[in-house]
Amino acid sequence: MATAFARNQWYVAAYGSEIGRELLGRTILGEPIVLYRTEADGRVVALADRCVHRRYPLSASRLDGDRIVCGYHGFTYDTAGACVSVPGQQRIPRTARVAAYPAVELDSFVWVWIGDPATADEKLIPRAPHLADPDLVTVRGMEPIDGDYGLLVDNLMDLSHETYLHGGYIGTPEVAETPITTEVDEDAGIVRVSRHMTDAECPPFYARSTGIEGRITRLQDIEYVAPCLYLLHSRIMPAGQDAPVFRTEITYAITPSAPGKVYDFWAVSRDFATDDDEVTAFLRDFNHQVVMQDVDALNLLQRALDSEPAGYQELSINIDTGGLAARRILAKLAAG
Repeated sequence: MATAFARNQWYVAAYGSEIGRELLGRTILGEPIVLYRTEADGRVVALADRCVHRRYPLSASRLDGDRIVCGYHGFTYDTAGACVSVPGQQRIPRTARVAAYPAVELDSFVWVWIGDPATADEKLIPRAPHLADPDLVTVRGMEPIDGDYGLLVDNLMDLSHETYLHGGYIGTPEVAETPITTEVDEDAGIVRVSRHMTDAECPPFYARSTGIEGRITRLQDIEYVAPCLYLLHSRIMPAGQDAPVFRTEITYAITPSAPGKVYDFWAVSRDFATDDDEVTAFLRDFNHQVVMQDVDALNLLQRALDSEPAGYQELSINIDTGGLAARRILAKLAAG
């Protein structure tokens, strides 16, 4: 299973908090990129992470003001990727430049456009405003996975795996037992999957962060905006009651790094116990453990798929409806 890349799209390269005056290297859709902030206005610069001379990684080089000086032979590049100095001569070769990628900081993410820069439209960036909402508290992280990025999309679109892979954390029997509803807007590239549980066990993730004891109503509403942004709007409340409602926004940015590799950006935002540092620490550590369970499972799954003989036919069932719709949309975007 190899999911084709859609190039003329926005992808999350980093959290804004990761980028400063230290050079940061990331690989997106197989293209190495170096990121940093300018001195004057703090805007994010994204350039190809290879010197034109001998392909030395610019992320392993240094900044001189807002210019990158290659750590191997001193070729120097401005924020637009143009080479402005070469060692030992005044004339700068006409082809001495590296690609510059459109970069936009929005909702605490830094998005980059990997395709034709002339077609980059900031209005097409999907929104996750809760990540920058001062009334919510957010914990976040990123884990690389040695698996096809379509495997992570599949994983997140079918939450029934919570029952089995994440039991004792976020999974309960009801997640696997409750039917889903699915809505697909292929033109907009959006898939919505809902699972509403009116009488469910309260998993430790919520019991220990909200203090709820006993059964709960648990509402899970997924909104996937292909190819990169996944939102899980979660609401829980004591079973049989309309209040209190505990709101959790769970966000994933699914960024293909290279064939068979994906960056798993994750964040959990909440509107309850916002001044409780212990709850914040618990959710950060607990959700990181959940993410690592997925990382380990997808690394294992990719190795299993790599050893499959040719011609194996995958079996899909009702719970795969959202994931299969996402696959169709990704294939359409890649072909377009």
